[in-house]
Amino acid sequence: MSDRPDEFAEAGFPAPDTGVDDHAGHRQRVRERFLKVGGDALEDYELLELALQLAIPRRDTKALAKTLLREFGSFSGVFTASQARLATIKGLGPTTIAHLKVIQAVAARFGRDRIDSAQPILSSWSQLIEYCNSQMAYQSIEQFRILFLDKKNRLIADEVQQTGTVDHTPVYPREVIRRTLELSATAIILVHNHPSGDPAPSSADVRMTKDINDIARPLGITLHDHIIIGKTGHASLRGLKLL
Repeated sequence: MSDRPDEFAEAGFPAPDTGVDDHAGHRQRVRERFLKVGGDALEDYELLELALQLAIPRRDTKALAKTLLREFGSFSGVFTASQARLATIKGLGPTTIAHLKVIQAVAARFGRDRIDSAQPILSSWSQLIEYCNSQMAYQSIEQFRILFLDKKNRLIADEVQQTGTVDHTPVYPREVIRRTLELSATAIILVHNHPSGDPAPSSADVRMTKDINDIARPLGITLHDHIIIGKTGHASLRGLKLL
């Protein structure tokens, strides 16, 4: 008898009647296919189904995976959804939600580690954008992140400085510079998300970037870029010649 919490009771489902599992064959086929062809060859619902099986090993999770994708719009949207929103889905209890958030944290750590701290961050730009997308594109509120770099443009720290509302994050330029000096960083990259999905910079984004740059430049701090992340892509203020 397993000493794990009863996932079915927690999720509002009755426990299985007997030891015969009608879905065992299906789960085994999906796992075997994953091991044979890899995750890239699986549909989003199939990969999510496998992830859910880690927390709900005795129930068919295919229907639940498809429900989650419909509700949150994408694979990434499921994992970045808040715990409160996930809790509204029938079939998700605290144990399963915790597993989803652990998987999200593991993916974030993996993405961050791909940004090699021994190499200039500007040489791994695509990995940086991929990491920022995974962290911020599907957040329901704005988040302001700073990447602090040394004189060789290697990553010193990656910090979320502020979180805000669905369309605004308070940013204080002097606090940005204060933290930069505390870390002995000589360059920074600003990153924030637009929950609306459109990464186009607003006039407030441009003004805030200019304010930070005006304080940073006389202190010998280089502002490399301000990247805005949205569901539809990203925008670079330097690329748009707004910096």
